[in-house]
Amino acid sequence: MEFNFYFILIFISVGLIGSHAALPSEDYWNSVLPNSPMPKAVKDLLYPAEWGEDKRTAVYVGKGGVGVYTGKPGHRTKVGVGKGGVTVGTRPKTGKPVYVGVHPGVSPFIYTYAATETQLHDDPSVALFFLQKDLAAGKKMNLNFYKTQNSATVLPRKVADSIPFSSNKLPEIFSKFSVNPSSEEAEIMKKTIQECEDETTIKGEEKFCATSLESMIDFSTSKIGKNVDAISTNSENGDKLKEYKIVGVKKMSRGKAVVACHTQVYAYAVFYCHKTETTVGYKVSMVAVDGSSKAEAVAVCHLDTAAWNPKHLAFQVLKVKPGSVPVCHFLPSDHVVWVPR
Repeated sequence: MEFNFYFILIFISVGLIGSHAALPSEDYWNSVLPNSPMPKAVKDLLYPAEWGEDKRTAVYVGKGGVGVYTGKPGHRTKVGVGKGGVTVGTRPKTGKPVYVGVHPGVSPFIYTYAATETQLHDDPSVALFFLQKDLAAGKKMNLNFYKTQNSATVLPRKVADSIPFSSNKLPEIFSKFSVNPSSEEAEIMKKTIQECEDETTIKGEEKFCATSLESMIDFSTSKIGKNVDAISTNSENGDKLKEYKIVGVKKMSRGKAVVACHTQVYAYAVFYCHKTETTVGYKVSMVAVDGSSKAEAVAVCHLDTAAWNPKHLAFQVLKVKPGSVPVCHFLPSDHVVWVPR
């Protein structure tokens, strides 16, 4: 029998062997980082909310995208790259897909890129940039702790490594995911791969695109060691623009190198990770002024921005010049920052 699709099937029988059994990626985390708690952003990617109590899982990559079966009849999450964003369809809850908007321009976390005009008006990350002098208790800011993707599927390393991720393999990738090469979804996938392959860096920066949690762990610990904390923004109802008040600030690093991993738009979880020098990480406690929510936000401040693109989004939003003052930004809820202890 001839199959016209690429098929990978992995059963992780958590529901069969106990509710507290770990996935392979979680086991790897615990073996490499036994003293570093896993941040909420990573837990949410490993165990999407729609899985419920039964975490028996089948992950497949085939025609039509990446799917996750959660061990219950009819319960399937299908993650695909769609026109203008990422579409996540979960059945049988509503029968309707959830649409998550994405950056209309280049990633704001790639500091060699210039912002587009559209991005200045429509990108939710505009509200995340601020000046270091404003990082103080009592300061109020309008913020949106959005997620880049909703329920992006984290593939085990064996699966991720078996799937092509290269501009040279785009025809094969499009074929495996049943993507029309001339479609907008193909452009989104192509753009993500090209950003990952771009070797342009600023002074002291090293970057890598991780297609699995294991490879993210390996890159981050190879740059700053295993005595680290991995932190992420944790917000209640933080996916809408609100006015927040800072109630506490805790410095998490001392101006040495940190590694930030930013979720990319793709058919499964891909992280754009980069080590940067002269960067300080913070945990910032905040409450919404209207009392509707609170957040434990992660912020990073870049002390030297002289090598950034002069037209980067941060400079255009803050009205400052490269190298003039430290530039800071909060991290969306599904990004991870690694800081040395």
